[in-house]
Amino acid sequence: MLVTFVALLVSAGVRATPGVLMVPLQNELGWSRASISFTAGVGIFLYGLVGPFAAAVMQSLGIRYTLIGALSLIGGAAFLSLWMTQPWQFFITWGVLSGLGTGAVAMVLGATVVNRWFVLRRGTMIGLLAASTATGSLLFLPALAALAHTGGWHAPVLAVSLSCLALIPLVAFFMPEHPADYGLRPHGAPYNYVQPIQPPGSPVRLTLTTLVQAIKQRDFWLLSFTFFICGFTTNGLIGTHFIAICADHGIGEVPAAGYLALMGFFDLFGTTLSGWLTDRYNPRWLLFSYYSLRGLSLVALPFCNFSMTSMMIFGIFYGLDWIATVPPTLKLANAAFGDKATPIIFGWILLGHQVGAACATSLAGLMRQVQGNYQDALILAGISGIFAAFVATRICSKLS
Repeated sequence: MLVTFVALLVSAGVRATPGVLMVPLQNELGWSRASISFTAGVGIFLYGLVGPFAAAVMQSLGIRYTLIGALSLIGGAAFLSLWMTQPWQFFITWGVLSGLGTGAVAMVLGATVVNRWFVLRRGTMIGLLAASTATGSLLFLPALAALAHTGGWHAPVLAVSLSCLALIPLVAFFMPEHPADYGLRPHGAPYNYVQPIQPPGSPVRLTLTTLVQAIKQRDFWLLSFTFFICGFTTNGLIGTHFIAICADHGIGEVPAAGYLALMGFFDLFGTTLSGWLTDRYNPRWLLFSYYSLRGLSLVALPFCNFSMTSMMIFGIFYGLDWIATVPPTLKLANAAFGDKATPIIFGWILLGHQVGAACATSLAGLMRQVQGNYQDALILAGISGIFAAFVATRICSKLS
């Protein structure tokens, strides 16, 4: 679990790096904010698209080999980007290659590990791992922003590359596969527990056939839609554009990254608490609470005075709710599709999350360039969050 937590932490920091690079690349290389946002959006989309295929590869080749390949790709792509001078090079390295690599070190990894190693307390454990994805992206930002402020855009890129490459030996020597490999049973499993036999066939075929079965169920579309809104309101908008939003109101990169770090710190508690609540209460009503509160906070943000006090209040509140949606969403997916199929199906649901994030990243950048501010983008995201809250109450109604 510790290796998984660290891997998710580093991968999340990688995905958040374009948000730190946005202003430095604009100032040093003269690239437009819209073009940088577009590349970030492509990376987020591929991050989601790779997820279900990565889950199938983990079942076929193992978690360890999948992570080693992904971390090598991420670290190598970041290292190559040190010599970029044109937007298309940023697109290839940080949009395509980094997106493909980080897609294998995402919440599908958390779902696979938790379903293999836990029968009881799954909500709590997935909450802890989910917290690492948001906490990593937000806690890394102050350090990366400070590096960008003092050493230009090259410094955070080099730091990200070295972090990924340094993690490879840790995964190679300490990443476990199945409890049975160590003579253990999953936590909470009965004595007669038998490890599920993975279906034969290629990972691609397994991924696509699982999708074909999932799309026949209404719950798949409802879960995908609500997770689309989750990505639209978090990674895509706040995760990518928050520093730029603060810059429009006279707040520097380092203080803005500090507010994001504050969100990350409180997300660690909020998402872990969400996992604990998911083990005890109806996940649909938890989602209703999370989405509605998030939506209201986004609608209110453009009308605050952006003082230190107001931004700290927003950071604490938003951090507690940042990715608290993951544990109840995974529990609903397990209830609807079963333990064996859920890691792959959750990967497809996560694709909806990343499509939403990609749409928000690109749309917010375009709206900022056209309108000169982020007000309408924030209000639009807030309204969508409130709508998703009501949709969530219709998911997997058979679950008591």
